[in-house]
Amino acid sequence: MSTEIDALKDAINKMAFERDGEKTPAVASQPEDVRGNAMTLEVAWEVCNKVGGIHTVIKSKVPETVRNLGVDNYMCLGPYFEKTARTDVEEAEPESKELRETVESMRSRGIKVVVGRWLTPGAPMVILFDIESARDQLDAWRKDLWSAVRIGFPDDDKECENAVLFGYLVAWFIGEYVHRLDNKRALVAHFHEWLAGVGLILAAIRKIHVATVFTTHATLLGRYLCADKDCDFYNNLPYFDMDKEAGNRGIYHRYCLERASAHSAHVFTTVSQITSYEAENILKRKVDYVLPNGLNVVKFSAWHEFQNRHATSKEKINDFVKGHFYGHMDFDLDKTLYFFTAGRYEFINKGADLYLESLARLNFELQQEGSDVTVVAFIIMPAKTTNFNVDALQGQAVMKRMKDTVQEIQHKITTKMLDRVVKGELPDVQTLFDNEDVIALKRDILSAQRDSLPPVTTHNLVDAENDDVLNCLRRIKLFNNKHDRVKVVFHPQFLNSSSPLLPMDYEEFVRGCHLGVFPSYYEPWGYTPAECTVLGVPSMTSDLSGFGLFIRERVEDPKSYGIYVIDRRYKSPEESVEQMKEHMLNFCHLNRRGRINLRNRTERLSDLLGWKELEECYLTARLKALSTVWPDEFQDPEDKSGFKQRASALNSPKLPRLQRNPADDGAPLASLTI
Repeated sequence: MSTEIDALKDAINKMAFERDGEKTPAVASQPEDVRGNAMTLEVAWEVCNKVGGIHTVIKSKVPETVRNLGVDNYMCLGPYFEKTARTDVEEAEPESKELRETVESMRSRGIKVVVGRWLTPGAPMVILFDIESARDQLDAWRKDLWSAVRIGFPDDDKECENAVLFGYLVAWFIGEYVHRLDNKRALVAHFHEWLAGVGLILAAIRKIHVATVFTTHATLLGRYLCADKDCDFYNNLPYFDMDKEAGNRGIYHRYCLERASAHSAHVFTTVSQITSYEAENILKRKVDYVLPNGLNVVKFSAWHEFQNRHATSKEKINDFVKGHFYGHMDFDLDKTLYFFTAGRYEFINKGADLYLESLARLNFELQQEGSDVTVVAFIIMPAKTTNFNVDALQGQAVMKRMKDTVQEIQHKITTKMLDRVVKGELPDVQTLFDNEDVIALKRDILSAQRDSLPPVTTHNLVDAENDDVLNCLRRIKLFNNKHDRVKVVFHPQFLNSSSPLLPMDYEEFVRGCHLGVFPSYYEPWGYTPAECTVLGVPSMTSDLSGFGLFIRERVEDPKSYGIYVIDRRYKSPEESVEQMKEHMLNFCHLNRRGRINLRNRTERLSDLLGWKELEECYLTARLKALSTVWPDEFQDPEDKSGFKQRASALNSPKLPRLQRNPADDGAPLASLTI
């Protein structure tokens, strides 16, 4: 094993040496930056293939990328899957002679290549490769990869097989395309994650005349290490034996591909400062640029429209709460606040442990105060379930029956009142209700009584006895008792507008809530609090998430804008929980006008997260790669005086990047357990 490791390191070092020292011929008459005649290729496994967050990143920034580069200067490369391509791609043959010849050459050798327009705003050209059409080449390409960089992989690792097939097809395409361009224009290829990295490695080995950028959105080994509750990831990060840790977890071959990809690229990037720290230690290369993830920001023409959407969505959540807590509706919905957390079911990494612990302490504080405020705290994390919880379904059925009865009686009363008024008589209140109406209402009231507590979960979990969320709720004793000022609803499925329980999609649900809580321990970026910000919903994040650090660097007083950045990096879990509890308690003390003002201030920060500003980071990284390969034709952005800086939010205070206290360098980071 040590011999293989040394051979791999030698190969990576050789790539880095050739990358830094190679002098390629200049391309005549090139533009001054990436917006000009250069062609940009975006390569990712999630192009037209929704798997996770990378799909959201690429798809959401397409309109701004096309606006900056031009539709003829940008293409996306990804794998072909018929199910998604059928609805996401409008097939069309390429207009460019060089591109058409490249595609036809690959097709003539048995490779299925689908070309068309991605059916998303911006409509970029997409090139999709059917890896199954090249499956017969797998053995030959595995041997070639081993011969070139001494990276092999087990026969049962299908994901790695797919990555190799996809990578070789991408390298084949880029090599042929560059050859046919014949120095007519520069080419920069931007690769996302290790699944696309094989193509980048091959481009470096074969010395294909292309500038390359590699972005890791989260290191593979970092995710595995953080899944270990005992590893104390951030404190031990500089001291891990990465080869040993990857080998112990059976992902050494994947780690090698990711590390080789980082060292093969002309420019290496990540999505946040915290991931930059992680990548430098794990992948052993300093990050060149941080490329924050953005969102499509839709502004409303009037502030009342933004507030009206919140009120409409909140009313739908109110309907759910009435049904879920039937028989225990002794709290005022006008004084009820909705908190939530959402994301992958990673109990510790997503900070669900701190969320629940802080809710328990908030419950105690509200009881001690004698507060009339109630908090309904949602947990939206998909887990293995069997079916809907019967009590939860029954609650919605009871609510529907009550609503139907009231509407029927309301119709009768309206008719009677109108008949009286038309005759010029005032309605007699005693005659508006029939005896049968009173009986129907009494029957519904009696049927809504129950001895059992409202359920904590909306679905039956497969392994409820060992579930982390339920075990934590048992420990902190949050069971939805009448005396509890904090109620809990665990929804272990993605939200769906066709659900019989909570018929809302995620965006609509978020709009109706008052506070999102995401105190993550491991979060390379953090789309959930970013989405809250764009929708004008205050949120909690942490200084161990990319989003939290991003906000701290750009906003002077985040909490005054409804973004509470919890200290986790240099604080103990106990201190973090106390900080969260205090923020929650202060939020509960706000009156309605105060919450409206806070939502307005939160929404004003959405400009910081729009691709209109953040796409500049991508353009800078690609320009750096182009200037490395074609130094005479493309100006190095770091040598450009007065290079455009990202704008701050509208009317928000501006702050220079925070300076960390050197005295904190030796301070211990937060441990994993409370």
